[in-house]
Amino acid sequence: MALAVPMALLDESVSWRDLAIRSIASSIIDAPTVRRHKLSNTEISNQNYVLVRVMLENGVEGYGEAATLGGPRWAEESVESIKSAIDVYLAPVLIGRHAASFEENALRLSKAASRNNAAKAAIEAAMFDAVGKSLGLPVTTLLGGAVRSSFSIIWALASGDAGQEIEEAQAKIERREHRRFKIKIGFAEPSVDIQRLRKIRTALGSDVEIIVDVNQGWSEATAMRWMPAFADLGVSLIEQPLPAAQIEQLGRIAARTSIPIMVDEAVFTSAEIIRAGQAGSGSVISLKLVKSGGLLELKRAAAVAGAVGMELYGGCLLESGIGAAAHLAVFSTLPKLEWGTEQFGPKILANDLVLEGPTFRDFEVHLAQGPGLGIVLDEERIKHMTRTGN
Repeated sequence: MALAVPMALLDESVSWRDLAIRSIASSIIDAPTVRRHKLSNTEISNQNYVLVRVMLENGVEGYGEAATLGGPRWAEESVESIKSAIDVYLAPVLIGRHAASFEENALRLSKAASRNNAAKAAIEAAMFDAVGKSLGLPVTTLLGGAVRSSFSIIWALASGDAGQEIEEAQAKIERREHRRFKIKIGFAEPSVDIQRLRKIRTALGSDVEIIVDVNQGWSEATAMRWMPAFADLGVSLIEQPLPAAQIEQLGRIAARTSIPIMVDEAVFTSAEIIRAGQAGSGSVISLKLVKSGGLLELKRAAAVAGAVGMELYGGCLLESGIGAAAHLAVFSTLPKLEWGTEQFGPKILANDLVLEGPTFRDFEVHLAQGPGLGIVLDEERIKHMTRTGN
């Protein structure tokens, strides 16, 4: 059996048997947000997660997280289906296996269930966390080593109320937390969305970067009509204006604008990334664990996207400090991350799920420090927010 962790890195006090998986447990967390968060097809005031705990034979526990947005709307998974997939199909195939056999374990998960990417990613993150803690190494080392420890951080404005969003953005700038903003649109008439964008641009000034996310909310004809307004407003990036299946149509839109198009929901697999690249559907890709299905696959997705000429953007699905730490561990090992990241999820929660994790200061998010993912759970808060009866 090929070892995923070089023997030279193994602490002599840690035997290979110590790294065997004793148990995998999952629970559903319902965490209130500080404000409503609107997308083209839903809005939330609570964010839902599945917390995964992987216990090794040495007693070390690792943590992973799967996030969704308002149930099976953004993708097919919900927290209920994720927990069921983990408990019934995925966890049983890993019990007793060596947690550090990351590639073999990923193959076992793939055979146990098709897709279910968020569920698989949460388990893999927990295994990486547990192995890293056992060896006294950060997950970044297990992934090849970090080339950066902090990232330019983007904040999403998504209440739909221009006045509230301007106030929110100005407060972020004053506290030196954020000066790059992604504005969610597509849930109102295009003329109303453009008017809202214009108010925000006027209030924040030309020096503040604005990205727009249509969340698949427009048709090709609507995009052809209204996207020129984005250029007038100095928008730097447009995310997924058309439905995910409309790859060729998105290519036609991309060819008509000088603003880069970012693909998100349209690309989950490497084959989809290649297809989007060949169709010219986007010059930027949003990277997410819930799409790739694991830390290793996320690195592969970044490589494939780079090979077809796409720049990289660190996406998010409003993860807590647990999921954010896993994403940032991967992002830190990528040779390039041209657009930084929007892993702001911990800050949109009324209360984060970790006592220690990624930190936010000076317009950047900083990688969590310490072995594994570098996180310490807030067990009391998690207990309070854990859904019962599941």
